[in-house]
Amino acid sequence: MSQFQLEKMRRYDAEAIARYYRVRPWRTLWRAVSVVWLFAGFVLGLKQDDWFNRTEAKKLKRAAQLRKILTRLGPTYIKVGQALSTRPDLVRKDFLEELVKLQDQLPPFPSDIAFAIVERELDHAIDEIFSQITPQPIAAASLGQVYQARLHTGEEVAVKVQRPHLLPVLTLDLYLMRWAAHWISPWLPLNLGHDLILVVDEFGTKLFEEVDYQNEGQNAEKFAANFLGDPTVKVPAIYWKYSSQHVLTLEWIHGSKLTDLQKIRDSNLDRDTLIEIGVTAGLRQLLEFGFFHADPHPGNLFATPDGRMAYIDFGMMDQLHQEAKETLVDSVVHLINQDYEHLAQDFVKLGFLTPGTDIRPIIPALEEVLGNALGESVQDFNFKTITDKFSSLMYEYPFRLPAKFALIIRSVVTQEGLALSLNPDFKIVDVAFPYVARRLLTGESAALRRRLIEVLFKDGKFQWERMENLIAIARSDTHFDLLPTAQLGLQYLLSDEGNLLRRQIILALIEDDRLHTAEVQRLWDLIKDDVKPARLLNAAIGALTEFSAERAATLLPLNFMSSKSLS
Repeated sequence: MSQFQLEKMRRYDAEAIARYYRVRPWRTLWRAVSVVWLFAGFVLGLKQDDWFNRTEAKKLKRAAQLRKILTRLGPTYIKVGQALSTRPDLVRKDFLEELVKLQDQLPPFPSDIAFAIVERELDHAIDEIFSQITPQPIAAASLGQVYQARLHTGEEVAVKVQRPHLLPVLTLDLYLMRWAAHWISPWLPLNLGHDLILVVDEFGTKLFEEVDYQNEGQNAEKFAANFLGDPTVKVPAIYWKYSSQHVLTLEWIHGSKLTDLQKIRDSNLDRDTLIEIGVTAGLRQLLEFGFFHADPHPGNLFATPDGRMAYIDFGMMDQLHQEAKETLVDSVVHLINQDYEHLAQDFVKLGFLTPGTDIRPIIPALEEVLGNALGESVQDFNFKTITDKFSSLMYEYPFRLPAKFALIIRSVVTQEGLALSLNPDFKIVDVAFPYVARRLLTGESAALRRRLIEVLFKDGKFQWERMENLIAIARSDTHFDLLPTAQLGLQYLLSDEGNLLRRQIILALIEDDRLHTAEVQRLWDLIKDDVKPARLLNAAIGALTEFSAERAATLLPLNFMSSKSLS
C-alpha cells in the first residue's frame, strides 16, 4: 500500500493499516516516543499518588492532566477522549467526569491550504465555485473547519473542509493504539469487560465513517427522509455537485445555538416547545427509525427563527436493527411493570450481558438501582443520575456497554443536558412518557400491540391503574387526540388478532365475581372531555367500516343472534 492509497482509504481496515506501518518503522517511532513520554509522566504521577497515599487528594488533578494530554496529542486523541467519556464500563467515574469536559476545538489550518483542497477536490477554482466565501473559517474542530459561502446561483452554503493529510495521522495513531492494546491495559485505569483491541476497532470504524464527507452527506439525506413531513425538524440540503470525500457543501442554517438563551429570547422562541421538539425527535430516532444522531452537542443543534430544530453535522450516526428497537421497547415495558427478571434478560439480548450470564444475583441489584426510577418519584427521573448509578454496577457485575449503546447514552444524556440548560426545571419524562404512552396506545404495529397487552395484563389480570396512568400520561400532551387512538383500538378489538384481548377484557370486567364499575367510571372520567357524542359516533363508524357485514355478524353476541332467529 502506498501513501496515496492510505489517504484514499474509505473504510477502517486494521490489517491493511498494520501492513503499511510494519514496513515503515521510522514513521511510528517518533510518534510512539511522543505518546509514551506524555503518558509515562501521567502513569508515574498515578504511581506516586499510590505510594504516598494521596490518590484521593490528587484524583481530580490527575483526571484534568489526562484531559490535557489527550488535547495536546491532537485529533485522534481528542476523539478518544470524547469516546471514553461515554464509556462508564471502561473509565473510572472521576476520570469520566473530567473527560466529559473535553472540547473538540483546535486552531484552524491556513485558509490558502483549505482553498487548495477545495480546488483540487472539486476541480475548479474557488471563484468559479463560489461567488463569495469568508476569508477565514467561522468554526474549526479536530477533523476540519467550516466556511460560509454563496454559490453563483445565489444559495447561501456552509463549506466543510477536512484537515490536510488527516488519514495518515489517524491511521498511525490507530495502529499504535492497537499495538499498545496488547500490553498496556493492566496499567490503565480501565475496567475492561472485554478485549481492548475490539474497543480500538470499534472506535476506528466510527472515526473512518466520520472523516468520509460523502458518507456524512448520505447520512443527512437519510435523516431528512425519516423526518419528511415533520414541520418541527430542519435538515440542511446537500449540494453534491460541490462535495467530495474531503469537502462537503450544504445549506446554510440561520438560527441560534440552543445554549444562546439571550438570542432565543430575542427571537421570541418558546424554550419548552424547543425542548419538546428535541426530546420527541430523539425518541423517534431511537424507537421508530432506528437511525439516530449520536452527537447532538450544542454546536450541532440550532433553533431556527421559525421555531424548528435544525440538526447539522451527520458524521457520527448509528443504526439500530428492528430486533434491538423492539427489545428497547420491551425494556421500557418491563421497567414500567417493575419486572426486573425480564429486564435482565433484555440486557442479555441487547449485549449488556453475555449470553449464559447468571442473572439471578443481578436482578436485586437492578431493582435497587432502578426501583425508584418510576412510580411516585417519576418526576425526579433523570437519565444522567440513572446512568451514573448504573455505571457503578459495571464494576460489581459482568456488564459491558456495547459501542452502539454508548452512543445512545451519549445522545440521550447530551439532549437532557441541553434541555436543562434551556429550562433548569425541565423533567425529561414530561415529554418522554407521553410519547411512549402514545406509541403504546396507538399500537400501529403488531409488536407494539403485544407490548401494550404486556403492560395492561399481569398474571392474567387486567391492570386498571396502569390503563389509567397511560391515558393520563398521554393526555398530558396537549397535542394528543384520544379519538383516533380509540378508533384504532376498536379496529384491533374487532380483528382476528384482537380475539384473545376481547375475551381478556370481558373477563377483566367481571373478574373476582364482580362488575368493575368503579374502575370503568374512573376511566370514563379521564376521557369524557375528549369523547363528544358526535366524534365518538364518527370514530365508531370509522372502525366498523373496516369490516364486512359477514365479519361483523360473527362478532355479535350469541343471544342477540338467537333472539333474531326466533323473531
